[in-house]
Amino acid sequence: MRFSWTGLILAPLLPTIFCAAVLAFQENHWALAFLILMVPSCIISYCTMIFLFLPSLYLLSLGRPMTGLKIYLVGLVVGTLVIVPLAWVDWKSSGIDSGPPTEGFLAFFLRWAADPFIAIYPLAGLLAAGLYGWLVTRGRSRT
Repeated sequence: MRFSWTGLILAPLLPTIFCAAVLAFQENHWALAFLILMVPSCIISYCTMIFLFLPSLYLLSLGRPMTGLKIYLVGLVVGTLVIVPLAWVDWKSSGIDSGPPTEGFLAFFLRWAADPFIAIYPLAGLLAAGLYGWLVTRGRSRT
């Protein structure tokens, strides 16, 4: 699959939409809340795009041409895989006064992954992959 700088810059910006939706419910200090939500979401989103999504898309495209469905599936899988390191970070600080954890990682992960809010990660991966795929194919069809 072809690389696109436009796709790399624009596709991970989907957390902005999420931040704006969360801010719609904020009454006070919306600018501070936007920065507090936007900075970590951009770090997670861009790191996932650069270090997980693009390399896996490249490796999969070596053997077969990438279709829209395959791009969406890669985004969904990568978005789901991001949950594990984020859960690991939360687990390491889950003890008393952010100290060592008091329960095992598997028990913590099962409880943490049951939160409905966690579904936003696979959804964000799916949307970012779709936007990236659309931007790559849109640029190719013009030339």
